[in-house]
Amino acid sequence: MKLYIYLFRHGQTTYNRDKRFTGFNDAKLTKLGINQAKIIAKKLKNKKFSVAFYTGLIRSTQTLKEVLRYHSHIKLIKDNRMIERNYGRLNGHTHKEIIKKYGQEQFEKWHRGFNCRPPGGESFADVERRVRSFIVWLKKFMKKNKVNVVISSHGNSIRLFRKILEHKSEKEAVKWFIPYDKIFSYSLDIGASHK
Repeated sequence: MKLYIYLFRHGQTTYNRDKRFTGFNDAKLTKLGINQAKIIAKKLKNKKFSVAFYTGLIRSTQTLKEVLRYHSHIKLIKDNRMIERNYGRLNGHTHKEIIKKYGQEQFEKWHRGFNCRPPGGESFADVERRVRSFIVWLKKFMKKNKVNVVISSHGNSIRLFRKILEHKSEKEAVKWFIPYDKIFSYSLDIGASHK
């Protein structure tokens, strides 16, 4: 018997549109972002799942709300292990502002360096640790309850989720763009043991 994980990114936010570091700031979806959430919802319309995970940020809940229009009796669980990467003091600033103040090279290190933390923020390695703990817990939860799940998440946590489940390298993971209207599907064989 196989169980399924359906993982998707929230729709475009005002910060995404304006090329701002969003991190833990609570940016809302744009009109385009709502339409992208509706695309995700239609793609999941005929999928069976009984548990939905979301984070404490409004963009995650706004996107999930569109998905749940086609589903009923879904258990909702908030889990911030799948929340966006915290950019610390970069949160809210545009990419251009950071490049102007610190230079292109430092911007690249903070933006795409795997082990480089922005001031007061998280590195990709930090995010990977919390995402890995979520995955370990999630597999046990799914096996115990025999449920398919959806996860309304964020670009950088999805990047690390994919790296772990798809066995990809750090170099590959930092290069990915995570689309706003794509679903990443993973199957879990409940007859097999998983680390």
